[in-house]
Amino acid sequence: MVEDYSFDRARRNRTQICLFSFPSLDEQRMLHLVLPWLLLISDFVQSQSAIIESLPGFPEDLPFKLETGYVGVGELEEVQLFYYFIESERSPKDDPLLLWLTGGPGCSALSGLLYEIGPLQFDYSNSSGNRPVLKLNPYSWTKIANIIFLDAPVGTGFSYATTWTAYDNSDTSSAAQTYEFLRKWLMAHPKFLTNPLYITGDSYSGVIVPIIVKEVYDGNEAGREPPMNLKGYVLGNPVTCEVKDISQRIPYGHKTALISDELYEATKTDCNGDYVNVDPTNGACLTDLEMVSIVSVIVITSTYLMFFFFFHIVRIYAINHRDMFPCEIF
Repeated sequence: MVEDYSFDRARRNRTQICLFSFPSLDEQRMLHLVLPWLLLISDFVQSQSAIIESLPGFPEDLPFKLETGYVGVGELEEVQLFYYFIESERSPKDDPLLLWLTGGPGCSALSGLLYEIGPLQFDYSNSSGNRPVLKLNPYSWTKIANIIFLDAPVGTGFSYATTWTAYDNSDTSSAAQTYEFLRKWLMAHPKFLTNPLYITGDSYSGVIVPIIVKEVYDGNEAGREPPMNLKGYVLGNPVTCEVKDISQRIPYGHKTALISDELYEATKTDCNGDYVNVDPTNGACLTDLEMVSIVSVIVITSTYLMFFFFFHIVRIYAINHRDMFPCEIF
């Protein structure tokens, strides 16, 4: 049985969650500056896919194949899902095909492309004002895999609906739409039908990806076209079960020395190992959990400040001893 979380609950924290994908103001500013030319791309391909050969901010033609486009899903195709597809730089016909979903729910696939596993990233040292510069990511997964970066659920990135009611979504309905997207995309790109297929993503996608995998498996078993060469799924720092995820934060904080042995043992005993469904009359457990929160914030803040200070000391030293630092690491 798949639990159907409501997107409404997750959307209340969407901004906070998405910001973890953009850890600095510079990265957010670069993303905002690059959006205008992406809008041009999306406007051009609303009724078809297009091959993008060059991008503003990148000094030459793209050394990889980038395709963008829309695929309509739903009975009347009232949901239009936008995607970026990048062919493997090694062997497109043999390498795995990955469907990548960024978390949130509601974080654009562009964050996965530019900040995580895609072939491009911002060149901050050469960007200035309103002119972002792009450079190649030497660790891109597209060096060995074909990747579809999908703006899902509807309302994410450039994906949109033609009716207001079509924006009303849930985890299971979004997974069903993504499965339909994948079926239609593969029928339009039959040369990738035999490639090993992996459904991948991070963060909140930990809830969605397993549902999609089950849809694909069930579709293969039922003989739906096209058959998909499903090999598995990949998740990074995934959300799974909300209660278990939150409960495991206390043991994790203890194992990483954010919480002392004494405080951990007291909290574990007073709360009976349940840190989510706490009895409001259990004063000892509530006090322990409040102390855990306070201590964790203090330790994390202190660690960040120490790292920030150390980083700038090293940076100053490197600037003054450039002969010792031939690589551009700052």
